[in-house]
Amino acid sequence: MNANDAYRYCEQVVRIRARNFAYGIRLLPPAKRRALSAVYAFARRIDDIGDGNGPAAQRLADLSGARTALCRPEPDPGDPVLVALHDAAGRFPIPMRAFEELIDGCVADVEGAAYKRFADLEAYCRCVAGSVGRLSLGVFGTRDPATAAPLADALGIALQLTNILRDVREDRLADRIYLPAEDLERFGCTLEVDPFGEFTDAPERLSALIRYEADRARTWYERGDRLVPMLDRRSAACAAAMAGIYRCLLDRIAADPVEALTTRLSLSRWDKTMVAARSLAGAQR
Repeated sequence: MNANDAYRYCEQVVRIRARNFAYGIRLLPPAKRRALSAVYAFARRIDDIGDGNGPAAQRLADLSGARTALCRPEPDPGDPVLVALHDAAGRFPIPMRAFEELIDGCVADVEGAAYKRFADLEAYCRCVAGSVGRLSLGVFGTRDPATAAPLADALGIALQLTNILRDVREDRLADRIYLPAEDLERFGCTLEVDPFGEFTDAPERLSALIRYEADRARTWYERGDRLVPMLDRRSAACAAAMAGIYRCLLDRIAADPVEALTTRLSLSRWDKTMVAARSLAGAQR
């Protein structure tokens, strides 16, 4: 498979699977759009393995296989994602080792890791999302990588915390709890569910817990926002659009935590389009 066909495949993955990221990625110029699509497609593959329904042993083996494939000097010529990713890595300073951190985070998911303190959850978020922020920065480019990398990491953590708050019920039904045990104890919550899949904790306690975690996520957005002025115009628009969409989602979660705990919230296509348009206009100014 040639690189152009491989990139087209990755862009199709983005259109179908990146329901939020796609609005930012499409703001990039062609070369960067293709490269970031390849990054996303491989990250999506790793996430899908970790989130799969197969036996844990098989998922761990598949994650190990993805790690091995990533480290080969030449990609499998029949694998469009790896063909595109290797081509992109030859054109942009993409920190490929960050994918190994993402794999480490997915291994933790499969093994059922628990998080006692926020520091534990932060380390997990750095693996599964901060890594993607740093990979994206490799495509965006910046004059000061040493300063920009921790900010890209922070933006990834903010997005992952938003994902966690959006998926509290879905994750709990899959026997996963990401919110730190010390925070559950602080607000008197257990996240136990009844036979109908509804939380048994008092709604006011759950609401206080979710709003507390939302405020924590906002501090990571504020830190990550400092990355945007360090990027070129189109890359800044892309990063701002991605962050803006997730930040709007976070605001909706915090505004009605009870609804967020019963329904998987999302933004409409119109809302996402408007956030992307505002991001592009802001970058142009």
